[in-house]
Amino acid sequence: MYSYKPGCTFQTLQDIKGKNIVVMGLGLNGGGEACVRFFLKHGANVLATDMKTAEQLAPTIKKLSDDPEIDTSRLSYRLGEHRIEDFQNADCVIKNPGVKIEGNKYLAAAKNIETDISIFLHFTKSPIIAVTGSKGKSSTVSAINYGLNKAGFTAYLGGNITVSPLTFLEKTTEKTPVVLELSSWQLADLRGRKALKPKICIITKIVPDHQNWYHAMEPYVADKRLIYADQTSSDYSIFDFEGDEPGTGPECGGSWGDFFAKETKGTVLRYANSELPKVFFGVYQTKDEDGTFCGRVILPGMKQPETILKNLIVPGEHMKINALNAALVLYLMGVSSTQCVKIMGEWPGIDHRLQFFHEYKNNSGGSFRFYNDSCATVPEAAAAASQSFGKPVYLLTGGTDKGLELTPLADTLTGKNKNELPVKSLYLLKGSATDKLLPALNSAKVKYNGPFNSLQEMLNTLKSEIENSTQKEQVVVFSPGATSFGMFANEFDRGNKFMQSVKELFK
Repeated sequence: MYSYKPGCTFQTLQDIKGKNIVVMGLGLNGGGEACVRFFLKHGANVLATDMKTAEQLAPTIKKLSDDPEIDTSRLSYRLGEHRIEDFQNADCVIKNPGVKIEGNKYLAAAKNIETDISIFLHFTKSPIIAVTGSKGKSSTVSAINYGLNKAGFTAYLGGNITVSPLTFLEKTTEKTPVVLELSSWQLADLRGRKALKPKICIITKIVPDHQNWYHAMEPYVADKRLIYADQTSSDYSIFDFEGDEPGTGPECGGSWGDFFAKETKGTVLRYANSELPKVFFGVYQTKDEDGTFCGRVILPGMKQPETILKNLIVPGEHMKINALNAALVLYLMGVSSTQCVKIMGEWPGIDHRLQFFHEYKNNSGGSFRFYNDSCATVPEAAAAASQSFGKPVYLLTGGTDKGLELTPLADTLTGKNKNELPVKSLYLLKGSATDKLLPALNSAKVKYNGPFNSLQEMLNTLKSEIENSTQKEQVVVFSPGATSFGMFANEFDRGNKFMQSVKELFK
């Protein structure tokens, strides 16, 4: 595994002036654009290079060219290709996390390599709350950021959630907590730098992901472990207490949560689905005196646990643990238990993750609530979404394979998990992941619609099915459990196009 040297290419922000910077990966999601803006602002000469063409990158290029605050005289482009001499002549290359460094001849030619995250961490004085994992990262960081700002902090959110922290670096101080969602790739780009020292870190549920990149669990999790590598005993490390899914845990045995807990130097807290044994500290789910859900915290020195979560408005069992971890962060940051309950009880959830966005009432008296869960890109997330509403749903799923086992979703759809609800009606979007799912569905004689070549085709068929229904408060959830390369730019584009199509068709 590649490891960088400790420290940063630039000692001060003033050091950036006059330097030749190559931004590798301009992209469409804002990260490359933010890097271009940041380095131009600080006086660098910037070359943005991307294998995508100018036509493909037109929206990003237009935003940069139309901005009067940017000195575009120091900005140039190399699009549709990379050239080795650009990397050789650069004082520093700003690397896109989606580019592998191993075996990359262009990065091998670079004198110095940084990322937007490494630059940010080197210069910010903010307390960092860092979150990684396989499931629930984005929901967790969004809930934390929402809670901190509602509690009176001036907090910022960035990282893998598509907001580069360079956009708010100069607004941060010792009093402005920053919440970072970090992918395994972003963490890998920090190996050896000694830059990430979070006050609080969380690793959400670990399941196989990005196996088309890593090809095994161990190297994937090795990058996740970097989140706590440089913590001290004055910091908090928050890990899963539950076991892993069969065949996905550490080769040495036990669970990933236990593995992390033994390795970190931080103060360990755990999150659990039921009451924690007496020797453990952290948060757990239980029922209040009236029999309703609540979440409680028990920390070293506390005589009795305190309730810090109840009355959630976001759907889904899996959202409870995300909100509970957010409430734990608030509590560790000094927010009272009463305030934690009030604030997190008002959290509305986030875009593209079980996002309620439209209600349709047909002429026969039927009503349908539409949910966008486009950021569900692993099969486990789609399976969880199908069970999130306490009743059978119309499930729209499928897409492109990421090298993952489809078993978690297949077992839910074929009824192998006896305690789970069947779907009311199943719709499949065309793709290689769907192709892997079909044999299990066919073998179990599960009825489905599709696979469809487009969202429009899928939604037209759905409308035909539900147009004459008289059922009240039915749920339609779009939770692909896969990517959709070829159809959409990314999961956010997919979710936006789904919502737009639904609103146009189901008026």
